[in-house]
Amino acid sequence: MSGVAAILLAAGRGTRFGEEPKLLARVGGKALVRHVAEAAVQSTASPVLVVTGHRAEDVQAELTALPVEIVHNPLFADGLSTSLKAGFSALPPEARAAIILLGDMPFVRPGLIDALVANWHDSGEPAALVPVFKGQRGNPVVLSRALQTAITGLSGDVGAGSILRGRSDVLEWPTEDLAIIQDIDTRQEWTFCAGAASPIKKP
Repeated sequence: MSGVAAILLAAGRGTRFGEEPKLLARVGGKALVRHVAEAAVQSTASPVLVVTGHRAEDVQAELTALPVEIVHNPLFADGLSTSLKAGFSALPPEARAAIILLGDMPFVRPGLIDALVANWHDSGEPAALVPVFKGQRGNPVVLSRALQTAITGLSGDVGAGSILRGRSDVLEWPTEDLAIIQDIDTRQEWTFCAGAASPIKKP
């Protein structure tokens, strides 16, 4: 066991996407959230916790037969921070960190997750390990269990970025993997990405 769990954030409304729930939109015949969940369960991260909220039953149905643990966040409408807190609260005692996965990043592969976990260990298990593509920070990030108190203090529609800024124990990990910045926010981006077999730049 790697000592690093995976927390897949799949609770948001995705309002910029339109009427259809974003995480249920198809890419390559599978829902966006299924792509990310499959990558997580095929990686060394364990367990895989999926935080649900908006359309929770439908999201869970897309994950049928995958060895994931569902963590429902009834406060999902209050923003991303509530899902991050729900995921961290559900971590097992043996997890020293969690890699935070976003449900709208279908090009993240098991190898990328494994590389981030391995580099977090090799770097001395810092507070966070953040992937960087040509100077741009992306996801997924590895967050140490030591940040849990700070995460508990978050509120609103924010992730961990605000508690990572300015910390000397946050390391950047350069990568050429475009998947770390390839998220889908709008229907235009989904249409552009739906037929892609590999990560591509946004239009």
